Amino acid sequence: MCRNLGALCCIFVTLAGASSPVPESADALPREMLSAHNEIRSRMDLPPLHWSDRLAAHAQEWADRLLRERSFHHRSHPIFGENLFDITGGRATAKLVVGDWVSEVHDYDYRSNTCRAVCGHYTQVIWSNTREVGCAIARDDRREVWVCNYNPPGNWIGERPY
Repeated sequence: MCRNLGALCCIFVTLAGASSPVPESADALPREMLSAHNEIRSRMDLPPLHWSDRLAAHAQEWADRLLRERSFHHRSHPIFGENLFDITGGRATAKLVVGDWVSEVHDYDYRSNTCRAVCGHYTQVIWSNTREVGCAIARDDRREVWVCNYNPPGNWIGERPY
């Protein structure tokens, strides 16, 4: 395991067909991403996350850069937790993106606090000390890059997510 798994985990998806479009209004993304995150957290009796415009602006800057540079990687020295999602040839939804991150639950063993493969997206979403999230999307005709930043960050070695 790494010191901060959220800083080392990312998701890449390629779809042949289109899926549901991303939110078009500025109000839809915060509402939909908070709903998707907090639905999972509520199932585990964890406190809900709150939206942060500051984190969303930080996420937007990174999503724009990744799209512009045609790259896909985490910031070198992140100050926040970070989950990434990339899709080519289709459009994602908040529920699909968060659902993809949370699907890593199958790789995480709470009792031993270990991960069989990749589970840092999942543990960041459910990290009990995280209180706020801000997310953004950058897209062009072929690709979308989704970035969520979390404060305080999670995924500290030796600590359980909840």
